[in-house]
Amino acid sequence: MTPYTATMLEAHTPPSLLTKPHVIVRGEGIRVWDSAGKCYIDGVSGMLCTNLGYTQPRLMAAAARQMATLPFFANYGHRTNDVALALADDIAVIAPFRMGRTFFANSGAEAVESAIKLAWYYHNCVGRSGRVKVLSHERGYHGTTIAAASATGVGAIHSGFALPLTHFVKLPCPDPQATASGESPEAFVDRLIEHLESVIAAEDANTIAAFVGEPILGAGGLVIPPAGYYDRVQQVLSRHDILYIADEVITAFGRTGSMFATEEFGLKPDMITVAKGLSSAYLPISAVMLEQRVSNAIVKGSNNIGAFAHGSTYSGHPVAAAVARETIAVLQEEKIPEHVRKTSPSLMAGLETLRGRASVVDIRGHGFMAAIDFSPLHPKAAQGETGAALQAKAFELGLLVRAIGDTIAFAPPLISTVTEIEEITSIFRAAYDAVLEDAESRLVGKPM
Repeated sequence: MTPYTATMLEAHTPPSLLTKPHVIVRGEGIRVWDSAGKCYIDGVSGMLCTNLGYTQPRLMAAAARQMATLPFFANYGHRTNDVALALADDIAVIAPFRMGRTFFANSGAEAVESAIKLAWYYHNCVGRSGRVKVLSHERGYHGTTIAAASATGVGAIHSGFALPLTHFVKLPCPDPQATASGESPEAFVDRLIEHLESVIAAEDANTIAAFVGEPILGAGGLVIPPAGYYDRVQQVLSRHDILYIADEVITAFGRTGSMFATEEFGLKPDMITVAKGLSSAYLPISAVMLEQRVSNAIVKGSNNIGAFAHGSTYSGHPVAAAVARETIAVLQEEKIPEHVRKTSPSLMAGLETLRGRASVVDIRGHGFMAAIDFSPLHPKAAQGETGAALQAKAFELGLLVRAIGDTIAFAPPLISTVTEIEEITSIFRAAYDAVLEDAESRLVGKPM
């Protein structure tokens, strides 16, 4: 690293992170090493994406083989490449609904952006040109491109960017912690559905194109909606001819213990967006999976228009597609979703040892996704300060976790063993104890 680059890294690091910039130079299994040689367990799979860990031999070999055969060919002008076609077939076989077509893109945000455009295009194709509005959740996260960011319900994604666009309407986050005193989970769902119905009535159903929702809200704090919520949402959307886009960028390909969370929860969306786990993040690739009825209408409509004018140069890149095919094969042959189902109880068991401790508000999880909510560790702590301190201490002890405000998220690689999971939770408990001791010393005025 040049001195200039080092200076720039330092200059653009906010104090709230509590750690200096680190450069990661190597990875193997569930571990990575920085430029100083220090080893860390990656407890969040990069950005919830390196599901099969680092330097997986089969994925690297697949990339090398394809690079030596056909390193690139675009999907454009009535031409394509054989690997993208084969990947589309692979996805169709495992799809949790009546599969129509697959549209390839390069990132989760691009997939969501494309799904929203496809929803608009679909309604135009079937004669509903007035349907332009998009419903989504507060605290939902769908990416940072313009439409995806507008659907996102995290304020920092909008600040300074003249976002969100008009036509994007937010619904309350289905966070069980928002249940009113004495309110049952069923009554909470009833209240959320009544609100959804009132929003649709106020906005006019004939102006609404789609609803975008994550089966489990990731960047919003790992929110697990109450049982039955999405089933009820889907019923309402279907009654009003509003398309249901399931954002499975995080949850698809084994993260929850199933290939698709929508399948696990018994849902039948009109589109599913996937990315991260599709290639275990080894190469950028994403996809929009379209249900047959929707894709048929789009194909018919584009034939009438004369062209389907949406896509990008790298969509369906053959090397990325080859890695994605091998990823799916590994997931199936090594029974990774089943491994997650069997191993995930050890993750929750390790974290549950903190329940009842100081500042611990809630502990929850599903599959290889878990989170702990914390209240401030001392009276003067600003919002997010506790989370930042816990993240920094865990990093110091050799564990990567993610602070979302005062929530700490865990999402280990899907290949993690019980022993490795126990190591993750043990290190985090040590980080918690150290931060708690530090906070208590502040309260009694001891020197730091």
